Amino acid sequence: MKKNILVFPCGSEIALEVYRSVKDSAHFNLIGASSVNDHGKFVFKDYIGGLPFITDEKIIAEIKKIVDERQIDAIYPAMDAVIEILKINEDFLGCKVISSCADTTEICLSKSRTYEKLDGIVKIPVTYTTEKEVVKYPVFVKPDIGYGSRGAKKINTEAELKVHISENPQSIICEYLSGNEYTVDCFTDFTGNLTVVKPRERCRVMNGISVNTKPVTDNGEFRDFANKINNNIKFNGAWFFQVKRDENGVLTLLEIASRFGGSSSLFRAKGINFALMSLYNAFDIPVSIIENDYDVEMDRALDNKYKIDISYNEVFVDFDDCLYLDKKTLNTSLIAFLYRCINEGKKVSLLSKHDDEKLGKLDELLKKLRIQNLFDRVIHISPTDCKYKYIDNRNSIFIDDSFAERRDIAENCGIPVFSLDMVEVL
Repeated sequence: MKKNILVFPCGSEIALEVYRSVKDSAHFNLIGASSVNDHGKFVFKDYIGGLPFITDEKIIAEIKKIVDERQIDAIYPAMDAVIEILKINEDFLGCKVISSCADTTEICLSKSRTYEKLDGIVKIPVTYTTEKEVVKYPVFVKPDIGYGSRGAKKINTEAELKVHISENPQSIICEYLSGNEYTVDCFTDFTGNLTVVKPRERCRVMNGISVNTKPVTDNGEFRDFANKINNNIKFNGAWFFQVKRDENGVLTLLEIASRFGGSSSLFRAKGINFALMSLYNAFDIPVSIIENDYDVEMDRALDNKYKIDISYNEVFVDFDDCLYLDKKTLNTSLIAFLYRCINEGKKVSLLSKHDDEKLGKLDELLKKLRIQNLFDRVIHISPTDCKYKYIDNRNSIFIDDSFAERRDIAENCGIPVFSLDMVEVL
């Protein structure tokens, strides 16, 4: 039986990576929950909305109610502040919280506590209590508790620093590190053994997220850095740390998080699934990896998801220049959609004016392309005939590359019509 995993809040970048990493697992069933109707509502098929915010005193009781009613086996917290609060309340909630222990989450949530814990263990940035202590500009300021790049800023003058600190009194003043920046994705198993250390360069950053990243070769310095952290802070499952080189090229700690990094999906592309590994690990199931030996670079951009209020039980789809592009390749995105329709019990009908004499016999072409059994029926009509005559189901949709065909169907049949660029809406 699959274990039920509640992902909260399910619209964060971390939650979306949990979904991508675990959605096809035969062992875990994902349930998304959120306080606001954000992108998670469009992604998680099983979704619970309207929860109180994590700062609301009612949140723990509400989550406990979901745990009991939905028989939740574990909660996957998907935001740093949420991790700490849920971990502290783990016993009351009555299920596992996928994270390291509460002491570790508390340390990692605060940069000042992290620096204090690791001072003398690894190189940490020089920090200043007030602007009067600063001996060299520029400096870098960032909130003691926070994530991404929120409130972080390079400061060039004392006057600028005074203004910033007056507006952001909880900021830490650090030396400015001018070198390359890296995230090191790590995994520590439930016995405390550090099994995975994977550094990657943060080549392009947007809102604190690595939107372009690629692996870097480790000559031992990243693993040594990771071992020193792991020997002094107790981790369980995936975690990461960020470092930057100082003016002398020495790795210097920026921060640590007791969760996997959102862009650790770079290594999932090579076979290291940090989110899924952490789930197995939480249930004391040993894990190992098979890492493929190839180069990979990841670039991230905004993605679109849609919800439309139409219902249909059959799809009529065209063939030439629609399902079959340029008379040489199958439209794989459209093929994927048609198979989703089959999974949902919808009929798939091919409606084509394919010219056998000019383009070759349609039935032979379908066999050659190995899609002859994809369709509930193949409606093959003359190039001079009208397709609307063959739409015998008004609870259907029509997909065709031709504007003229779509207009004809819309006017005569009154059903939704879709061009190729609209298939992603479905």
